[in-house]
Amino acid sequence: GIKKHRLKLQKRINSKGNSTTKMLMENKQNGIILNSSSDILIENVAILNTNSNQSAVAIEETAAAIDEITSNISNSTQNIMQMSFNAKELTSSVKEGEFLANKTTLAMNEINEQVIEITNVIGIIEQIAFQTNILSLNAAVEAATAGEAGKGFAVVAQEVRNLASRSATAANEIKSIVENAIQKAKEGKQIANKMIDGYSGINENIEKTFELILSVESSSKEQKLGIEQINNAINSLDQKTQQNATISDKTNDVAIQTDNIAKKIVLTVDKKRFHGKNDLE
Repeated sequence: GIKKHRLKLQKRINSKGNSTTKMLMENKQNGIILNSSSDILIENVAILNTNSNQSAVAIEETAAAIDEITSNISNSTQNIMQMSFNAKELTSSVKEGEFLANKTTLAMNEINEQVIEITNVIGIIEQIAFQTNILSLNAAVEAATAGEAGKGFAVVAQEVRNLASRSATAANEIKSIVENAIQKAKEGKQIANKMIDGYSGINENIEKTFELILSVESSSKEQKLGIEQINNAINSLDQKTQQNATISDKTNDVAIQTDNIAKKIVLTVDKKRFHGKNDLE
């Protein structure tokens, strides 16, 4: 009976010993795996930390660049507004110039009409002078025929001829002045027409400039919207990077704790003596 009892006890002790050995083997195996995993984890967390720091620096540089771009866009917008204002003022000046050029043309036309009237009057004066000259010649002939009685009449006839001659000379001078005035009026009209053509050309250029300004203004607004979107994205990215850095720090702490626990497990198990301990790697 004692022998049987001993055998049972021996089996139980052996079974317990095997279980303990198995448990210690599993503990050491888990400790080794955990130790290896924690080393990899620490390595990856270090990479994550480096990347987070690099990302933060890159984001700061990007934010600075965006600030500069935003400033440039703001300056461009102000310049565009100034260009628009200048173009409007120029349009106003051109319209006024065109209006005055048209008035000049009308004035030149009126001068032409008046000059034509003056020419007609000069024609009449010339005819009167010519007829007066003929009449005074006839009167002089008649006075000569009358003898002594016609002497006084002959003097008057001579004076009339002198006046007729002076009228004809004055008429010719006026005619010359009028012809000069006609020439100047024509030149003035041509200049006024050139001015009108010039103003029309300027107007066309201003319209094209306006179109360009509107196009640039539209592009500037799109740029502004784009920059605002980029700013939002950068802010969001900055927040995510900060979160990543915080998580990375916490993960690093956890990895170090895990590594310490793994080393303790392996150290504790290594203090125990059991079969197959040195076979595990």
